[in-house]
Order: sequence, then structure tokens, then C-alpha cells
Amino acid sequence: MRRCGLENVKRMLTPLVAGMLLSGCGTDPAPSYPIIGAYFPSWMLCAIVGILAAIIFRVIFVITGLDGLLSFRFFTYVALGTIAGLLLWSAAFGP
Repeated sequence: MRRCGLENVKRMLTPLVAGMLLSGCGTDPAPSYPIIGAYFPSWMLCAIVGILAAIIFRVIFVITGLDGLLSFRFFTYVALGTIAGLLLWSAAFGP
């Protein structure tokens, strides 16, 4: 009995699609650091530094009175934290 053409196409495309989806997986391990006996990925370290930087900027802006002048406080602090995290990532792990 002959198979339908659609089944043959599905059977041929399945490994191709799986290969394309898995091609982003590398064999190099992700950069990680031991902190208090546990290995943490570097992106998590950069995220924590970004959050702490946003909190520090908030405290500084409140003390200096700049916080009252901001229109979009939430977005400003998120942007400052993101910039701090990305600067750390670029300085520590960049080319």
C-alpha cells in the first residue's frame, strides 16, 4: 500500500526541523561562577547587579530630589538597571 505524499513530507521534514531548532545549542558550557558553593550563571549575576544598581540610583535620586522631576520613574529605573547589568556583561564577558 502506498503512503500518502503528506506523510512522506512530514517524515522528511521532522529531522530537518529538529536539527534547525537544536542548532543553537552549543557544546561550550555557559560561563558560571561559584558563589557560596553553588554555581550561578553569569547572566544571573548581571541581573542581580542591575537590580542593585537600580535600587542605588533610586536612593540617590530621592536624596538629591531628582526623583520628583521624573515623569516615568519605573521606566527610568528599569533602564538604569538594565544599562548597569549590560555594562557589567560587556566588561566581564564581552570580546
